Amino acid sequence: MEICAVTGAFGYSGRRIAERLLASGETVRTLTQSPNRPNSFRNRIEIFPYNFDHYEELVKSLRGVSVLYNTYWVRFNHRDFKHETAVQNTLILFRAAKEAGVRRVVHVSITNPSEDSPFEYFRGKAQLERALRESGLSCAILRPAVLFGGEDILINNIAYLLRRLPLFAIPGSGAYRLQPIHVDDFADLAVTQGHLQNNTVTNAIGPETFTFRGLVDALDGILETHRLVVNLTSPIVTWAGYFLGKVMGDVLITPEEVRGLMADLLFTGTPPTGTTALTAWARQNVSLLGHRYHSELARRRNREAGYEKL
Repeated sequence: MEICAVTGAFGYSGRRIAERLLASGETVRTLTQSPNRPNSFRNRIEIFPYNFDHYEELVKSLRGVSVLYNTYWVRFNHRDFKHETAVQNTLILFRAAKEAGVRRVVHVSITNPSEDSPFEYFRGKAQLERALRESGLSCAILRPAVLFGGEDILINNIAYLLRRLPLFAIPGSGAYRLQPIHVDDFADLAVTQGHLQNNTVTNAIGPETFTFRGLVDALDGILETHRLVVNLTSPIVTWAGYFLGKVMGDVLITPEEVRGLMADLLFTGTPPTGTTALTAWARQNVSLLGHRYHSELARRRNREAGYEKL
């Protein structure tokens, strides 16, 4: 059996990937900033810090690893973390993986990355894709649009707001599209790609395509919240999101995220790779969906609490 390394195995998608690797009999290591975060692995995973600032230690932590599953990233710029830093750290990780003799890297990117993108998120992801391809490492690049299921941020927090606010504001027309994929389908895809040899690029998308307005309407119907859904200009929605985030002690949505959504960057024209329909999953989990707010900042600041409590 191989040794596999998963970045962030105590987090969201990384945990699902690690669970599947363990179930198939693989030895699993994690590189993490949260070594004390509660988890269900019961010491079945070897734990190492990221060590981006201690390169030789990072290389040592990857010695003997056959496949590296990389989920490391940051969602937005903040005083405590930056896209630019995440790009530089990931480049260090790729270099260490090659020096350590890692056979293959399964890397999480985003739909429609471009080095010419006006959005730093999509631009940084494109830079990393190119660096990985040019590294000489065997690689699988996965491009998810939106993940849902369990402790996801976007879908859960839309449901949370629908449950609590008298109306829901959509930036612009709401006609821009997205294709959410269930986190378990995504983890299955990642592990499958880890077993391959050839370089691949895969759009990791689910079986349903929504307009953003259609997604909100679908969740509103499933939750039976019957909220007034209104279309407002993107600056108004951005400012509303900013103030709601302050109330929640989080970053609810950023101007770049709003513009990226409206630019239709979470849609591809390729066939689905996931099989779990968001609407069917939401109906099955309606008693849990949106009852608690999921905070991005709380997960990053409190690294000794489980995701389900943050």
